Amino acid sequence: MAHDVSRLIGERGWITGPELMASVGRSTVRRWVDAGTLVRLAPGLFALPASAREWHVRAAAALHGRDAVASHATALALWGLAEHPPGPVHVTVARGCSSRGSPGVVVHRPSGHLTSMRAGGLEVSPPARAVVDSWGATPPDRLELRAAAMTAVRRRLCHPRELTRELVRSTRLRGRAELAHLIGLLADGCQSELEIWGCLHVLRSPGMPTFVQQRRLTVDGETFFLDAACEESMLAIELDGAAWHGSRAQREADIRRDAVVATAGWQTLRFGYGRLTRTPAACRRDILAVHTARLRLLSDREISRRRPCAAGAGGRGTAGCSRAPGRSG
Repeated sequence: MAHDVSRLIGERGWITGPELMASVGRSTVRRWVDAGTLVRLAPGLFALPASAREWHVRAAAALHGRDAVASHATALALWGLAEHPPGPVHVTVARGCSSRGSPGVVVHRPSGHLTSMRAGGLEVSPPARAVVDSWGATPPDRLELRAAAMTAVRRRLCHPRELTRELVRSTRLRGRAELAHLIGLLADGCQSELEIWGCLHVLRSPGMPTFVQQRRLTVDGETFFLDAACEESMLAIELDGAAWHGSRAQREADIRRDAVVATAGWQTLRFGYGRLTRTPAACRRDILAVHTARLRLLSDREISRRRPCAAGAGGRGTAGCSRAPGRSG
């Protein structure tokens, strides 16, 4: 009797030996493997050749029957933080479990307790642990991992303090100082490489006013997050990446946003990627000039606001004056 191998294996793309041999004999399975009709993923685990090339199938099969989680680069891919690289899938097994790997699977031991969440239908390391574990397992060029860490924080999959806890746990991590610096910037509110570059080379340069990142502002029930904000002069700095702010629709949205923010007394300066990275000194001069002018303007407005009260008090100074409620600026 001929068997349809695809139907035997089913939609998940892989099957255990006992499940398969409930329908066919051991010699048939051996013949299919020898002919390339089936691929042995691991002892007692089989898949169709096309399915065996899919990392998600290999990860699911590698976790079967184990006290383990998908980890490192495989966990990042399951969380949607990075593309899965070519090559093996990564799993971390609990203490006391066999760490024997198989072709296409790298098995890790946890440095602490095995922590599990679910993503992509599989048991997986939490996002913060996946970032830190991957950081120590990659070559020096970590641009993709930096992006994964930023995306995890921006999507609120994890908080910088969770990354810090994982970093403390990983005492022998390669590139530890670089990751600690990145986590510090994420904790300060930076959410992209452009914001980090602008923060380090422009906003935090000597002589610059104090800015905070991702300052929350609510105007008439609408909430905005300012890339950088100076409370003293009510000056907002927006760092515009070309990929996001290059479209006409987004430019119109930016104009509306700046106008709404202005009704709350904030002035917005926008800097594109090219200008910010090519002429940081000129950007600093522009920010300082507007900051100084804003301080003078706000001071003049405060003096003008108080002057009628002083005059109406019959020479008694400002005693008895009350300021009308309303927004400054």
